[in-house]
Amino acid sequence: MPRFYCPTPLVPDALLELPAGAARHVQVLRLQPGDTITLFNGEDLREFDATVTRMGRSDVQVQVGQARATAREPARRVHLAVGMPANDRMDWLVEKATELGVASIQPLMTERSVLRLSGERAEKKVAHWHSVAVSACEQCGGNRVPTVHPVQTLAQWLKTLPVAAADSQRLLLSLRESSAALHTRPLTQEATFLSGPEGGLGSTEEDLALAHGFAPVSLGSRILRAETAALAALTTLALLP
Repeated sequence: MPRFYCPTPLVPDALLELPAGAARHVQVLRLQPGDTITLFNGEDLREFDATVTRMGRSDVQVQVGQARATAREPARRVHLAVGMPANDRMDWLVEKATELGVASIQPLMTERSVLRLSGERAEKKVAHWHSVAVSACEQCGGNRVPTVHPVQTLAQWLKTLPVAAADSQRLLLSLRESSAALHTRPLTQEATFLSGPEGGLGSTEEDLALAHGFAPVSLGSRILRAETAALAALTTLALLP
């Protein structure tokens, strides 16, 4: 059954006009009144059946059906802060991180970042990455769309971090000799994982992260691409008990 993101409160039996993106998708699929779809709003962990009641030229009306509880979200909430990789690799990273159940994504500009964004261009990129995350949720069955935060520099972001809660931890991907293997660390139910761009974070940047409570961890002896490293960490954190 086709799944569509509908960022509005979903109430059983209510008549609802689908948002423009979902409406276009329904029309592309040539669905007709009486056809059934699935809706989710990105925050509620439930999803809802809905029946198409009217097809306009550019609008689609549905009647919301009953809610279904689902359990597709990871038990551990992981927030990914990443030095943005160049070209279309950030799109790919957002898509795959969403499929793996990341809770939020913080795009960062760092010392070695190739991609530099500010102002309107940065806002457009963040909106685009949000749409990539939405599409990934529609495809993979996730009911919680990860937040894609506004682009910041690493230093700016670190200054905004609140005091870490007892049930959360901060992890820094690092090649330092003191780094512990990620899979050997005792983990909490919430984690913030910081990973650099191509070439990794600079030593001064790593020192700054350590001063803000991050612990250095390693994924092994191989040198991974920036986007591969972030996804390998997310996979590890999702699978570890």
